[in-house]
Amino acid sequence: MDVAAAQSLLSEADPFPVEVLNNKSGSPVLLLCEHAGRNIPSSLNNLKLNEDVLTSHRAWDIGARNVALGISEVLDAPLILQRYSRLVIDANRPPNGTGSMPEISDGVTIPGNQGLTSMDKQSRIDEIFAPMDHAIEAGLTETVKACFSIHSFTPSMNGQDRRWHAGFLSRHAKNTARALMASVSRQQPALELALNQPYQIDDETDWFVPRHAETRGLPHCLIEIRNDQIDHAQGAKLWAGYLATAIAEFMETLT
Repeated sequence: MDVAAAQSLLSEADPFPVEVLNNKSGSPVLLLCEHAGRNIPSSLNNLKLNEDVLTSHRAWDIGARNVALGISEVLDAPLILQRYSRLVIDANRPPNGTGSMPEISDGVTIPGNQGLTSMDKQSRIDEIFAPMDHAIEAGLTETVKACFSIHSFTPSMNGQDRRWHAGFLSRHAKNTARALMASVSRQQPALELALNQPYQIDDETDWFVPRHAETRGLPHCLIEIRNDQIDHAQGAKLWAGYLATAIAEFMETLT
């Protein structure tokens, strides 16, 4: 066996990529947070990035983990979280697709992603992406009737301001997204909410919706919250409450 091929990306000191919480609850709701963490494998030397970049929106979805935890607690629902930074490999993109291991993120060059070999890429897929994907597959049991993915977005990206407080993303079946959006709007009419903003779902740049939700015909929504609202504990708790209420109301329509 080739020595390089036998080497592992993750050391024993590195955390396992996936965190699964409350998986014995039997809830009909499954929650995901693919950009919850900003860990970097020790072997990658922080991708040669400084702390400002590693704590920014480029590395993870700021506040999303705390919102997801809050929803999970209120609904007693299982939650699957990715611990590693989206800069190592994005858990919500096709693993061999463009942007999965970005060379540039919002105007910043990622030195540790320059000139990756096929072996480099495959180790990230096998050791970080695949465990998350397998956990989602395992979490989508027969008791799960709907699945929701929690994300956040930066107020300004590539020089463009994003005015929305939150976006509710879906593609072919938009009824779930519209129902959640209507519920949050009733709870807080002052919020500016949008369908499929600031992103749209497609096969080239998304994974959860095309690969897991749509193929099963599951009601679903990828929820994007502007991160300046949830980068503190009070805001994250507030949004967890909005979304837990919205999801609970939606689930009542399925029974």
